[in-house]
Amino acid sequence: MHNFKRPMRLGLIFHIILLTGVTTALHANTSPVGLNTPKELIYPNIDPSLSESLYPNEAATAKQIADIIELSIRKQYAADIALRDAHPKAHGCVRAEFKINETLPQNLIQGAFIPGKTYQAWIRFSNGSSNAKQADIKKDARGMAIKLLAVSGKNLSDEATSTQDFIMINHPVFFANDPARYLSFMQDINSDKFLKKLHIPFALGAKGTWIALNTRNKISNPLQTRYWSMVPYQLGLGTNRQAVKYSARACSTVVSPIPAKPQQNFLRDALRTSLQEIDACMEFLVQPRTSSSMSVEDSMTEWKEDQAPFYKVATIRIPQQVFDTPEQNKFCENLSFTPWHALAEHKPLGAINRMRKVIYDQISRVRHEMNSTERFEP
Repeated sequence: MHNFKRPMRLGLIFHIILLTGVTTALHANTSPVGLNTPKELIYPNIDPSLSESLYPNEAATAKQIADIIELSIRKQYAADIALRDAHPKAHGCVRAEFKINETLPQNLIQGAFIPGKTYQAWIRFSNGSSNAKQADIKKDARGMAIKLLAVSGKNLSDEATSTQDFIMINHPVFFANDPARYLSFMQDINSDKFLKKLHIPFALGAKGTWIALNTRNKISNPLQTRYWSMVPYQLGLGTNRQAVKYSARACSTVVSPIPAKPQQNFLRDALRTSLQEIDACMEFLVQPRTSSSMSVEDSMTEWKEDQAPFYKVATIRIPQQVFDTPEQNKFCENLSFTPWHALAEHKPLGAINRMRKVIYDQISRVRHEMNSTERFEP
């Protein structure tokens, strides 16, 4: 039996990185605006001018992946509260202010990035592992999902919403590009057959396997960790639109040590302690693409900062607060984060983001249906 455990654990390791920040939420001052009834999704159009290109059978592949994940969730949570398939363990959902810089370069004044504008926001910090009971000291991907409220403009979501979501993890690249390879990986990790588990590294390839393993690490405090969008987004409309990536980091470079004897949920404890003592500060950064060689379809290759620098566009202030309450935690579980809660000026780019539209929507609907809860956006 011992020899079987390692490959199966490897499959779970890869699964945790699959979908970053699938869901999130907070605050009781909201009203339901969506229904759980699924509707036909229109697969996103590509933008050849920004070098997007469809893979063969991409839309059908996205639906196959969503169906595999749905089946897994229905089996795993048949007799329990259905959680997210990835990032089910939250360290906390916190209230925040997202203030755009008073001055910005003209090419960055697009969409939600209005100089001097302050948005109220909710932020969810999480572990990536599909095991919601996993100890925080285990190596893992860590997520930061931001939801801006009351954002004016045309929203790309199929829901009636005025939110803008930014979804990030603490690693700059994703482990897959090709939808067919992605599907093969999903089939392997959800298979009951041992040989399928052994096939996982072949499904991802050498580079994808290396990225998946290196996405896992240890952190001491979610507020002191840097996060990246991994995949690109459009910034702006018309002839001046460009491809960018996002990042967030602490305003301070101070990093607390990991406790000598960390508790099961020590990252939640660290977040709670930090926000009892002082406001937290983070910076939100935008990285404009500087060369067409920086592919929007290649989410496995980092855009090096020495070639494409990041620019600070906003300051995130997380005020002192008590966030760890049953009401707030429950509310948090009922909202969904998706890259497609976005203004047209911040359209998601690339195959991974296009597939996310199908996958995120279907999994969110399934989870809410199983829990008999209404989907809503604040």
